[in-house]
Amino acid sequence: MPTITLEGDANGAPHPDASSYTKKFSGKYTHRLIKGGIGHNLPQEAPQSFAQAIVEVDGY
Repeated sequence: MPTITLEGDANGAPHPDASSYTKKFSGKYTHRLIKGGIGHNLPQEAPQSFAQAIVEVDGY
């Protein structure tokens, strides 16, 4: 399954580095760091980036 994971640059929640789970995805995979003081609620805080990722992954 193609996947795009997103992370805000101001996400204060504890989480592993993206490189630690990259190999868990067998299909096309991309990780994006969304900049601009974005926290962990990407659909609300960065709706354009969130929507773009959905449109893009649908085209994989």
